Amino acid sequence: MWIRPTHPKPWLVDIVYAIYFLCSGAALAETTNATFGISQLRGSQLLDHAFLYRYPLGNITVNAVATLNTMDLCNGVVIEEATIDQLQRYMAEGKLSSVQLTTCYLNRVFQVERYINPILQLNPDALHIARKTDTERAAGHVRSPLHGIPFVIKDNIATRDRLGTTAGSLALVGSIIPRDAFVVGKLRKAGAVLLGKATLSEWADMRSTVYSEGYSANGGQSRSSYNLTVNPGGSSSGSAVAVANNVVPFALGTETDGSVINPAERNAVVGIKPTVGLTSRAGVVPESEHQDTVGIIARTVRDGVYALDAIYGVDLRDNYTFAQRGNTPSKGYTAPLENRRALRGARFGLPWKSFWTFADAEQQSILLDLIDKIRTAGAIIINNTEITDYQTLVSPDGWNWDYGTTRGRPNESEYTYIKVDFYNNLRSYLSELSNTSIRSVDDVINFNNQHPYAEGAEPGLNPAFASGQDGLLASAATQGIMNETYFQALHFCHNRTRQGIDDALRSSPSARLDALLVPPDVGQTYQIAAQAGYPMITIPAGVHSKSGMPFGLALMGTAFGESELLRMASAIEDLHVVEGVGRARPQWKGLGVDNVPVDSQCFGC
Repeated sequence: MWIRPTHPKPWLVDIVYAIYFLCSGAALAETTNATFGISQLRGSQLLDHAFLYRYPLGNITVNAVATLNTMDLCNGVVIEEATIDQLQRYMAEGKLSSVQLTTCYLNRVFQVERYINPILQLNPDALHIARKTDTERAAGHVRSPLHGIPFVIKDNIATRDRLGTTAGSLALVGSIIPRDAFVVGKLRKAGAVLLGKATLSEWADMRSTVYSEGYSANGGQSRSSYNLTVNPGGSSSGSAVAVANNVVPFALGTETDGSVINPAERNAVVGIKPTVGLTSRAGVVPESEHQDTVGIIARTVRDGVYALDAIYGVDLRDNYTFAQRGNTPSKGYTAPLENRRALRGARFGLPWKSFWTFADAEQQSILLDLIDKIRTAGAIIINNTEITDYQTLVSPDGWNWDYGTTRGRPNESEYTYIKVDFYNNLRSYLSELSNTSIRSVDDVINFNNQHPYAEGAEPGLNPAFASGQDGLLASAATQGIMNETYFQALHFCHNRTRQGIDDALRSSPSARLDALLVPPDVGQTYQIAAQAGYPMITIPAGVHSKSGMPFGLALMGTAFGESELLRMASAIEDLHVVEGVGRARPQWKGLGVDNVPVDSQCFGC
């Protein structure tokens, strides 16, 4: 077992100390004394109260959990678990400024970073951006509900600033991108404050078939505060971990097959995976143009929708976004949000044989109890609304994006076209970079071979990459050739999963279902939605008693069906809160254990 260093990242120590002294009451006292002495200078830098960063010592205890779950007051205001609406109210009332809020979140980064490592890079311009939003607010200009609100993005989403974009790979360190990703530009226009880049699974899980989820050579191992020893979910690991631990109110992730839904549900937060084409992928390190989508992770549905409203839209650099024309709400996605009363008369289907049968007994019990509450609130629940041909489409042995090949039919396998798309799409992305010689998957492989231990070029060299770089090698072996098998696999996976979901939504004899309710800890759920390019939303639902790891309840729908899914998700969320079941807080199991790799995929544990 490889043990990572337990000391904080040196850059983090320097930046946070500088921020603290520049922006808090500990700043150097102003003086007009021309003979300001050395002792005065030293004394002015000493804190006059207990050191503000509290580290639990020894084995995990109730006090250690409370210490790590608790944030300091921010200018006298509680921001722990605060919603975006609450933060906006504090800023509108003058109780907080964006600079103060950003500083408090930076302090939170320093408090938890050494344990769960959600942040790969901090934005050195974050406070400058926050100060600008404060100036605009003082002048009466508030751009959107996100004005002055800090956020982070996965490190495969490009920014044209002093942050790098590496997808977690050392091969892209120092590369320069030509422009902001479309979604980042839209968040800047909305007045949001980019705090930094989140850790992730390197190359969004494309580099290896056996690996430590949440690990990258450039960022290290991200961990879930619910259980630090097991898979935190990925590949948008740091985005989910940051939101779950009050490092930021919301984050962006990306998904090709589960990379938003999985880490969100495994960290007791909301995950919104949009229809492919609702959010632009321009400026995002790609995996597959046919399935990639930018999604949102937040602590509440409404917070996530504020971000969705800011980032969706048609982008000339991504022709897939043209399909959203005429398929989005005129007033945005905030308008459909509802409370529990919207559940009266709502119709939900349970694809039991397709998915539910694979959930463990404890999870089934907790989720079915929630579904009983949904029924009591007035909803109609219809069981056995199955995905058409689920016996062929759904792997009985867990998530497997090469399931077609497992069945002896690579022309029915998702992985057949994903590895070709990765080769071609990454080459297009890399062609626009400067200050780098990396232009292809082959170049990445060669770089890894030159840095074999850090980048795990072969099995056994880096425990985080147990199978070496076999995913990259599989992609390179295709040379991007789109042959008959490629097109057959693409047609099969897309058409059959779309038909399967749409048939299930129409399976009620009297009326179309509002959504399919599924257990997203069963990886086959988001896999079918991913192949279809259809939306999915997960909300926190429960926690496994043994591992301490959370799981969600997810809603599946049809293409550009986000409005209805968000309406129902917000209603179920409200019901959950009214019933006194809020978002589970982390228990920090395994605190002090720094295992790499993290324990298995641990679905259903």
